[in-house]
Amino acid sequence: IALSDIRWWLRAAYPLYLLALLMLAAVIVFGVESGGAKRWLGYGEFSFQPSEMMKIALVLALARYYQWLSPRQVSWPYAVLPPLLMMGVPVLLALDQPDLGTAALFGIIGGGLLFLAGVSWLYFLGAFVGVIVVLPHVWERLHDYQRERILTFIDPDRDPLGSGYHILQSKIAIGSGGFTGKGFMQGTQAQLNFLPEKHTDFIFTMFAEEMGFLGAILLLALYLLALLFIAYMALRCRSTFARLVAAGMGLALFAYVFINVAMVTGLVPVVGLPLPLVSYGGTSMLTMMVALGLVLNAHINKATRI
Repeated sequence: IALSDIRWWLRAAYPLYLLALLMLAAVIVFGVESGGAKRWLGYGEFSFQPSEMMKIALVLALARYYQWLSPRQVSWPYAVLPPLLMMGVPVLLALDQPDLGTAALFGIIGGGLLFLAGVSWLYFLGAFVGVIVVLPHVWERLHDYQRERILTFIDPDRDPLGSGYHILQSKIAIGSGGFTGKGFMQGTQAQLNFLPEKHTDFIFTMFAEEMGFLGAILLLALYLLALLFIAYMALRCRSTFARLVAAGMGLALFAYVFINVAMVTGLVPVVGLPLPLVSYGGTSMLTMMVALGLVLNAHINKATRI
């Protein structure tokens, strides 16, 4: 069976998940440290971020699990436990790096797939209540810089030259772009290096400064169009596996875009997530292209019996 057949991905789902899990665990021991966090495996000039691979592997593994599970068994307690473990282990490994943004993304993707698979809403209500209960304990275990990011999110002006510098400069850049922008490579905040990480996490800010409100809306409209196409492809798939794979990759794309744009505009705390297909970054770009390829694969094989 060729890579272009959705059945190949069905058979490879669990091995790929285990490989991604091993690589994610290897980061703790052999990882390359940068900015106070271990998130990459490197050899010479080559580096790779296993958490990006895990996002695809998690979708494939959960989709395979629900492919063989009867719809009437989806909400049984014993049937909910395995997918929770599939999500929980990568979340814990990501938190150990520490990478709070990626851990949250694992939770969003996994929880979204459980919902799409038909798991009862009572489990989600219980999870929400549980999160509220453990929040004080989570706060105590956060790293100092993570607490500072949350406090800065609540009040960016509390430390304008320190922890609040990034988000304040981001808002200034977006506002200075106006309606039509300053023009390509003419953004003062970006070109004079007031804007941090302008080629990765804050690239939407640079784009909004140079292209203005019109350019930013156009970019978001293109993302929306892509998400609508992915939703259409997912709905046309006959097999549960293909449908959940397409929906899961679309959910990952949505989560990336929403969190990144909300982060640079001050709607959520600052986390290290790139803007898909726009931000500089080899691993994230590669995995997103693979994810979109899997969506097309599911659509092409939408009538395939599995």
